Amino acid sequence: MNGAKREGWRAIELVLVLLFAAGALLAQAPTGPLPPKPGVAVQQPPKNEIKVQVALVTTPVTVRDSHGDMVHNLDAKDFRVTDQGIAQKISTFDLGGDPISLVILVETSSRTEPLAPEIRKTGILFTQTVMGPTGEAAVVGFNDSVDKLQDFTSNADEIENTIASLRMGTSGSKLFDAMAVGVEMLTSRPQATAEKPGRRRVMLILSEASDEGSEKKLGEVLREAQLANVTIYSVGLSTTRAEFQSKPKPPQGTGLPVGTLPPPPGVPDTPTLEANRNSGVDLLAAAIWAVQHIYGQVKANALEVAGAATGGVHLAAFRNRSIEKAIDEIGGELHSQYTLSYTPTDADVAGYHEIKVSVIRSDAKNLKIRARPGYYLALPDASPAADH
Repeated sequence: MNGAKREGWRAIELVLVLLFAAGALLAQAPTGPLPPKPGVAVQQPPKNEIKVQVALVTTPVTVRDSHGDMVHNLDAKDFRVTDQGIAQKISTFDLGGDPISLVILVETSSRTEPLAPEIRKTGILFTQTVMGPTGEAAVVGFNDSVDKLQDFTSNADEIENTIASLRMGTSGSKLFDAMAVGVEMLTSRPQATAEKPGRRRVMLILSEASDEGSEKKLGEVLREAQLANVTIYSVGLSTTRAEFQSKPKPPQGTGLPVGTLPPPPGVPDTPTLEANRNSGVDLLAAAIWAVQHIYGQVKANALEVAGAATGGVHLAAFRNRSIEKAIDEIGGELHSQYTLSYTPTDADVAGYHEIKVSVIRSDAKNLKIRARPGYYLALPDASPAADH
């Protein structure tokens, strides 16, 4: 056999030896996963879980004494906050709070035209008393339409000029649609976290406590306001008062005062225009999660419900309280209230989360506390039918 043939056979023999050795190794290898080393825990496969990360929940807290004066000498240790009955750790605490982002909603319907001169003089109150030196504001007018009259600005002159130049329009009042626009605008403003401050989201409404023609419902608007930590204040404009202030006008075909709409079928007419209109307010959607959870009773008034559901307040501009005085009262409260924030410990529980704030001091029984009553949480996989 020549040298070339011998080299070929040696190559074949080497390949056969390598294949035999590889087969022996494969025969000895385990067929399943490698066993863990002694003292090392077996890694489990991840579970298919859905978790919801809820941002910081913020609630303004107003504390007054038995005389109705604001109380300013409380610390974080003096408060107890519960979410669904579970005590929460207060992560941020402040008196006066972060800078304010304010949306001013003004009813510009023809019914409020007699009050227009008084409304147009309120610009300086919004800038000086409500916004404060570090605040910003936007202005929205509404009647049969909802109009953004001024975007967010910290320029006081721009806000005051916008209010001073308000023009009244048609007789409609899409209050709930305007509130929805206001909430959407406020959600764009930076919100506080446990690590850094943000802006307080406040809506202040000058309007009758009625809605005509909105596509939005009160319940869904307030639900979004609660989730976005928006506090709603309102000054109730009285159309009855406006009628008294207006000049006599020719009677309309309805036989009712000018600007008055006929009551719904089956509802008797009364001298108070607001009572007629409120009978048509859709409060059912808000009742389960707002009215039943607030501290105290509210009347069938959409603006009262909005304030109670978000920790704000509704003030009627009638009799001894002028529009200017009501705005001044709201501004004073905003800059004298406490702001408490926490991250809920049960953030993966869907449904209505009830918030309770109490003062744990010896004189607590003499104090009156007002805070937002709660918020509605829907998990990503929760169907609309599960809402309550």
